[in-house]
Parts: sequence; structure tokens; C-alpha cells
Amino acid sequence: MSILGVNDILGVYQYANKTQKTAVSGTSFMEQLQKTGEAANTSKEDTYTEYLKHRYGTGVSIQNVGKDQNSMDRIGAGTAGTGNVVIAQNILEQMANNPEKAAYYEGKIQDYFNSLPRYQAELSAMGHEIHSSGIVIHPDGTVTHYISGDLKPEVRAKIEAKMKAEDEEKAKRKRRYQELSKEAEEKRRLEMELAYKRQSRTELLAKQAVDTSRVTYTTTPEVMSSAVAAYENNIMGATGI
Repeated sequence: MSILGVNDILGVYQYANKTQKTAVSGTSFMEQLQKTGEAANTSKEDTYTEYLKHRYGTGVSIQNVGKDQNSMDRIGAGTAGTGNVVIAQNILEQMANNPEKAAYYEGKIQDYFNSLPRYQAELSAMGHEIHSSGIVIHPDGTVTHYISGDLKPEVRAKIEAKMKAEDEEKAKRKRRYQELSKEAEEKRRLEMELAYKRQSRTELLAKQAVDTSRVTYTTTPEVMSSAVAAYENNIMGATGI
């Protein structure tokens, strides 16, 4: 396949603007594509693809992309910038051979580009920026706009700083709680130790009192006889015997 020159592409582009709405001198847009392709030794589809790339940029690609989320995620991760135009192969063939189809889908593509400033403004207001976005024309003819982005660096830095401060505050509260718990535990230990000492002292005093009440006095027979004699004298003296 030969690569179309800039002048060839411009010729198709300029002619397309005229002939997609109405025919000029009996020559259709498709005929012009055919002539340009033959001159460059390339197919009508390839010629039309080069025309689309000149009009919308190098982000134009021809591939079939499903409408499921996984397929859209892959195309979002596999592209960069905002000028992505993904067209299914069968849709490209229709566009290259049918001026009404070409006008219809090019209108859809232009709608996407016209919507970009609004998308960017809305995401920017939420603190996000676009990393990749585009339009996908699926094999069944449906159209999907996709946007892949992330937080702005300054917004991310602010959020991360806030999260770090919150984590530090949580760690500080946790350490304080642990300190208070340790202090409370030490206080309980001292109180229990003091209560145990008081209980032990009380039990000791009680035991000593019991032991004292059970004391048995002992003496010699001589001392006992003297004590008995003194007792008898006291009794007899008191009674006048």
C-alpha cells in the first residue's frame, strides 16, 4: 500500500466537504475516493482512513471493540490523549462506500470533539484530569464515548497530605489511649496490692488476738502454795474468823 501525500489527502478532504451534502458536476464523494486511491495505488478504505486521520488526527484507528466494560477499559488503558477515534472495520467499509454513512458517522465523531471542552471542564471542577478519551464506533454501529483519567497532581497531593495528617492523629490518639490504659492498669495493680496488704494485716491481728486469749500460765509448787496461803488469809481476815 502506498502512503497518500498531503496534497492527495487535502484533495479528498476538500472534496468531501462539498460532496457529502450534494453532488458537484456529477462526481460523487465515493468516486473521488476511488480516483484518489487508484492514483496512490491503494484501496478505497485505506484512502478513506488516511482522509480521516488527516481530519481528526493520528489517533484514528480501525479495530473492533466490544461494548462490555472490560473491552472499554482495555481501550482506555491502551490509548493516550483526547484525539482517539476507534472505528470497527465493517463500519469503515460502510463509510468508505456510502456517503450517507460517512456523513452520519463523521457527524458523531465531530459531536465527540465538540463535547470535549465540557467533559474537561466538568472533570476539572471535580479535581480530575483526562489521561485518555475518545469515541468508539462498534461493529453494530452504536457509539460510545470513553474517558480515562485521574486526580490532578495538586489535588492528589492535598488529599494525601490530609490522609497522612489523619493517620498521624489516629496514631497519636492510639498511643494516648495505650498510655491511659497502662496507667489505669498500674493504678488497679497498686490498689489491689494495698488491699491485699490491709487484708493480710487484719488477718494477722485477728490471729494474734486469738493466740493471746489462749495463753496458759505456769508456776512452781512453792509459788502456788504461797499464793493459796495469801488468798486464805485474805478470806479469813475479811470474815473475822
